[in-house]
This record gives sequence, C-alpha cells and structure tokens, in this order.
Amino acid sequence: MTQIAISAARSQLGDLVRRAAHRRETIALTDHGHVAALLISPHVLEDLEDALALAEYQRKKAEGTLEPGIPHEEVGRMLGLRK
Repeated sequence: MTQIAISAARSQLGDLVRRAAHRRETIALTDHGHVAALLISPHVLEDLEDALALAEYQRKKAEGTLEPGIPHEEVGRMLGLRK
C-alpha cells in the first residue's frame, strides 16, 4: 500500500485517483504520519462487500440460522424476467 501525506497528495490527486481506479492500487492518505483515509477502486470495494456477504451467508448456514430464501423462479418474476 502506498502512503502519501495529505499535503503532498493535493497536487497529485488526479494521478492518485487514476492509480487507485485503474491499477487497483490502495493509496493511504496520511495526516501527521497516521493513515486518515484510503483511496481504493470501486471494484475493490465491491469485491470486499461480496466476500463479506458470502462469509455472513456461510456463517448463518453453519449456525443453522439461515432464513428461507426466495426461489429463483420467483425472483425472475419479481424482476420481470419471467412470466
């Protein structure tokens, strides 16, 4: 992970955002030597959210607390994909 001070990042913001977006590079913005914020690609965030949702599903399934879902066919009807 690349770290850069907020003061130095100001003049490089466009480049830093493109690096995060296109290279999936995580860039830590520091304030007085401490990480204050991260620049990450939206795709990386989506991947993390998907992994968290899957882990929560697997935990609930293992605990036996998984609630009944909606059948695939019904979801298709709800989305207007099936009659």
